Amino acid sequence: MNTQYFKYAVEIERTRSITQAAENLYMGQPNLSRAVKELEETLGFAIFERTTKGVVPTEKGTEFLTYAKNVLVQLDNMERLAGMATGELQTLSVAVPRASYISKALAEFVSEMDFERPIDINIKETNAMQSITDVTEQRHDFAIIRYRMQNESYFNDYLNEKKLKYEVLWEFERIILTSEKNMYIKSDMIKRENLSKCIELMHGDTLVPYHRQNKKTSSSDKAKNIRLYERANQFELLSRIPEAYIWTSPVPKSHLERYGLVTVHSDRPGRTYRDVIIYPSGYTFSDIDKCFINKVYAAKNELAL
Repeated sequence: MNTQYFKYAVEIERTRSITQAAENLYMGQPNLSRAVKELEETLGFAIFERTTKGVVPTEKGTEFLTYAKNVLVQLDNMERLAGMATGELQTLSVAVPRASYISKALAEFVSEMDFERPIDINIKETNAMQSITDVTEQRHDFAIIRYRMQNESYFNDYLNEKKLKYEVLWEFERIILTSEKNMYIKSDMIKRENLSKCIELMHGDTLVPYHRQNKKTSSSDKAKNIRLYERANQFELLSRIPEAYIWTSPVPKSHLERYGLVTVHSDRPGRTYRDVIIYPSGYTFSDIDKCFINKVYAAKNELAL
């Protein structure tokens, strides 16, 4: 049985779409469909079925995918073990929020790695809910998640339910990031009445299930919203559109200078957030994990002082 097909099936389950899974796997949709059909013929039952909610696992398919994920994790662990046994492989697998201080820490971390040895870095910028899922399903070894303090009890309960450990990395009040050319800046501040005249950028996948603030704001309430899913787009828009802004965590000086941006306050109070490190119960951080985390703390400390 071709274990590569296991990866295909798991990706289809994750995306609920053969088309999207094929794109993520950098392969043609017909080839992916053929591979799944061959796998199903080998197993003797259908793994997926098409529904109004997309491509979803059958009852037997769900059971198979649980085993398939465990097999893939074990294969990955064996590959890592072989690399560590020879003292060669340098590996890091982590999910993080879209935060400039973390990207700075990552750059400094990678710059100090031994480039004569193999490197396997798997880092994903995403929202808190997806990070928790990734760590629970062992797609990443650990993660840093961000949540609003108002939702702390929800996240603590959810992390306990998933049997994940957690420790606070940073608690901060969000500030406004905008172009240094923004005409509405007055004495390091933008008044609330002027924010409504600007274009607000926001990450479009940070909603928390079952919370009242998740109700989408109607276009009549806020006519100038742009929802983003990649941090690179955020900086491009902020640097080219002076009236654009985003609520964010404190930003390293190097990022501000590179893109011609500034951080300012508003008479509308910024909400308080926490960045938290999460990991499976019993997980032992490697020396490389610890090195990365130390870099993150160092970048945070520069901003917190």
